[in-house]
Amino acid sequence: MTGPGADAPKSENTDADAPKSENTGADAPKSENTDADAPKSENTGAPGNKTLSMIERLVAFDTTSHKSNLQLIEFVRDTLSELGVESVLVADETGAKANLFATAGPKDVPGILLSGHTDVVPVEGQDWHSDPFKVTRIEGRLHGRGTADMKSFIAVILALLPEFIERGLETPLHLAFSHDEEIGCVGVRRLLDRHISGMDVKPKACIVGEPTEMKVVTGHKGKRSLRCHARGHECHSALAPSGVNAVETAAELVAFLRRLSRRFQDNGPFDPAFEPSHTTVHTGTISGGTALNIVPRDCTFDYEIRNLPGDDAEAIQAELEAFAADTLLPDMRAVDPDTGFRFEECSGFPGLDTPADAAVTELAQALSGANATSKVSFGTEAGLFSRAGIPAVVCGPGSIRQAHRPDEFITTEQVALCEAFMRRLQDRVCRS
Repeated sequence: MTGPGADAPKSENTDADAPKSENTGADAPKSENTDADAPKSENTGAPGNKTLSMIERLVAFDTTSHKSNLQLIEFVRDTLSELGVESVLVADETGAKANLFATAGPKDVPGILLSGHTDVVPVEGQDWHSDPFKVTRIEGRLHGRGTADMKSFIAVILALLPEFIERGLETPLHLAFSHDEEIGCVGVRRLLDRHISGMDVKPKACIVGEPTEMKVVTGHKGKRSLRCHARGHECHSALAPSGVNAVETAAELVAFLRRLSRRFQDNGPFDPAFEPSHTTVHTGTISGGTALNIVPRDCTFDYEIRNLPGDDAEAIQAELEAFAADTLLPDMRAVDPDTGFRFEECSGFPGLDTPADAAVTELAQALSGANATSKVSFGTEAGLFSRAGIPAVVCGPGSIRQAHRPDEFITTEQVALCEAFMRRLQDRVCRS
């Protein structure tokens, strides 16, 4: 799950030594329906021991995004190999990270793709009350980095896959486990380009197991993270009119972005299923200048566009570049023709907008027991699968309120719901 995690509700745990949870959340899947539409569990007991053990095993791998994920990937490859399932590894350019793709069952008919990312966000600077890379069980909760986002989903798949194989798969089950999702859905792009796009028979549906409390999410916003470099003309500040102030010209672009943000907030378009219900534009960092008595030559700022699926992020960026070219550049280059702006994209992913009546939506609703669908503002890899021609939804165990924060946890009830989801999937894809 890319982007910062939402805050969490207060903990009912009164144990002074237990992990604390102090904030209230706003990024949970939003639905116009009531809780009566939420998934119902047919399994009110605890998750299976195999699943719990697998969660512990996966969490123990420190796959923080700036580190390698190869140990986890090799463990998954070996686990699948013992079941007779071959894996394809697609490495990044450094060879220190890899995606994994595997197919259980026949390969000549379209199958169901289950997707998850293996990387997690850092724990440095967070106030953890337990070892983040060791699962701590407290009152129906499994604490540890990645328990919610999103190693528990992967663990359920691996723990229950032997049941799929034993029953006999008539519809193939595809597994896609990626690296570097947390820094902009980086790894899965190479997996799509290098392997999935070349498959003779592609998956017919994709379920991305990000934490949605097992609710079916059919839409999320897209995102473009961009950087602007403003180049001015340096001079002594006593002669400021003879220079071009890069900080001030950059500030004019930041102000223009703010006006765009207000326009979306006031005029839309709006989709009430999202929170916030409109496209947002935000400037996050800015840096420029060397000393107060020097007109600055350089300034850099980073900004992002989080767009509704129906809004065109490229068109928004084009507005900014047109303002820079038409309004600012003429005066700047009248002083120095080498002044100007340079824009670069740091990361991005497309939005997701899967129809409510799509086959993958109806499948996920049937498997989860949910009557409603939701949309979320955070991003996932589902938009990339959808853009590649594989219809996708997001549905997985755990709450987004717990992701990315200290003392991250998932409840055992959520894990049990995911197990029930997978066993219903068995009834769909296996021989009776």
